Amino acid sequence: MKYIVSFLSAASAFWLLSQPAVASPLKTTQTVDSDYTVRAGDLLQITVWKEDSLDRETLVLPDGTITFPLIGSFTAQGMTLGSLQSTIKAKLKTLIPDASVTVLVKAPSGHTVNVIGQVTKPGELMMGHHLTVMQALSQAGGLTPYANESKIIILRQADGQEKSIPFPYGDVASGHNLEQDIMLNPGDVIVVPTSGLF
Repeated sequence: MKYIVSFLSAASAFWLLSQPAVASPLKTTQTVDSDYTVRAGDLLQITVWKEDSLDRETLVLPDGTITFPLIGSFTAQGMTLGSLQSTIKAKLKTLIPDASVTVLVKAPSGHTVNVIGQVTKPGELMMGHHLTVMQALSQAGGLTPYANESKIIILRQADGQEKSIPFPYGDVASGHNLEQDIMLNPGDVIVVPTSGLF
């Protein structure tokens, strides 16, 4: 009898070892570029470890400020996520020494560009990462058959004035002058005009 029990125990152990291991679920973390710069309109998630009452979503107001408990209002616009974390930690230091602060971007609403005119899907595009003109046009569904490729421009606000930047679509699309596929800034507007009938 004891031989049968030993055999069954060994068989059970072998069966358990032969089963595929079940992986534990992975935690996902939202990531953005390390040099992401906070702008008005962004929705941030600010977390202070072991301080649940301080975990909250915070909107960057049009004047570039945010309001956070125990700190009050201060300017966040223009900071990278890392520098904003350090600033909040420093402001909390007297009340919460060695506070562990995490700042994530829930919605980069302040980082947008607009594509208007003869594209398949005109409208506003989010910039969660660096975005070039060609990438923006691609996200807008590409040009329509009525687009005037040679007259595409980028409208940009700089030093309180709006300037117009010509975009050589034909050259860039054919692989020439790729350096002219410029990086867009938040607030830029890409204008794709209609070709003339004659």
